[in-house]
Amino acid sequence: MAKRNSSDYAVVWPRSAKAVEVKPLAKRLDTMEGKTVAFLWDDLFRGDEIWPILKQELSARYTGLSFIDHDAFGSTHGDEEHRVLAELPGKIKSMKIDAVVSGMGC
Repeated sequence: MAKRNSSDYAVVWPRSAKAVEVKPLAKRLDTMEGKTVAFLWDDLFRGDEIWPILKQELSARYTGLSFIDHDAFGSTHGDEEHRVLAELPGKIKSMKIDAVVSGMGC
């Protein structure tokens, strides 16, 4: 901050201008019973450990679930991420996916 006089300071706001408009959330599922759940992953942090646990816990809670693993889509990070994300809406529709769990590591 640059001091202007003894009591004034220039201030910089740390947030940038909005890049995208806020959109309404997708309608939530009434139930998870019998649904198809897809897992997306960026191949960075422990998805290989977390996905089996999630499958087990979701299957114990809801009957008739089916799962599509992250390897059906590719990594959402890295060299192929733009292709993977561009293909995602078509794959979700063609695979009749009801819900998506996306895992990202830092």
